[in-house]
Amino acid sequence: GQHLITAIAEQMFGFKTTSWELGRHRSVIELDTPSMTAEQTEALERTVNEKIRERVPVVVRELAADDPEVETVRSRGLPDDHVGPVRVVDIEGIDSNMCCGTHVSNLSDLQVIKLLGTEKGKKNKTNLIFLAGNRVLKSIEQSHSTEKALTSLLKNGPGEHVEAVKRLQSSVKLLQKNNLNLLRDIAVLIARDFKSKPVQSQLFVLHRKEGDSEFMNIIANEIGAEETLLFLTVGDEKEAGLFLLAGPVEAVENLGPRVAELLGGKGAGKRGRFQGKATKMSRRGEVQALLQEFISHRSPEV
Repeated sequence: GQHLITAIAEQMFGFKTTSWELGRHRSVIELDTPSMTAEQTEALERTVNEKIRERVPVVVRELAADDPEVETVRSRGLPDDHVGPVRVVDIEGIDSNMCCGTHVSNLSDLQVIKLLGTEKGKKNKTNLIFLAGNRVLKSIEQSHSTEKALTSLLKNGPGEHVEAVKRLQSSVKLLQKNNLNLLRDIAVLIARDFKSKPVQSQLFVLHRKEGDSEFMNIIANEIGAEETLLFLTVGDEKEAGLFLLAGPVEAVENLGPRVAELLGGKGAGKRGRFQGKATKMSRRGEVQALLQEFISHRSPEV
């Protein structure tokens, strides 16, 4: 398949193959061209499949290394340490190429070739991705299974899948926006409720499963951290999440790394804020005990 595509791409468009990779799931040919249009790809695919349907014979020959015909064969040249005859694979009327690999005896054995498109390659080149033979059938089977699953999930036909997904994406974006706005409102209300109490505690602790860094920072901004030490967390109650320690600068600088260590996470901070990611949210109680002990030592009257 690679030999056929390489030969036809050069004949039709002058695109030379500079390297190729036969992968486990898909194969790639690197072409010496900065780009390849969709029309060129379509024409190339159509032509290689025409050659397969024409049942063009493939013949393997062995030539002596000093045979003048060797010079006419497409190749990168023989290795310096080569000995013995030179193996040449001929696709009748299409290509003659040095190769040591296993080949079909007729192009019809390839069954079909599907060009999946192109990707930008290295050094101003283009990678052409292709499937051949049974891999085309397997790809169709996989695509059909995906199509059936989407039909069941989206409750419409394959022709409407794209529009249905677009509508879902729009709905999700709107819901996310509304959710963020509600979280901001909740954060403000939580902070105001704390500040409205006649006697404010020197330690404020809050965990909320639904939330993000902005949610925690809004609370910290609203409460103010000049006197109160705040320990805020969001995410899974027993596994991973985010944390924020806010309060007097000296206290936060002292306690921040210890809080991160207890929570099995990492963080950083400045100007009275220390925040980061945690992997052991189940140890929040230990952090709270640490903070309470710190406050007790700092304020004996508490």
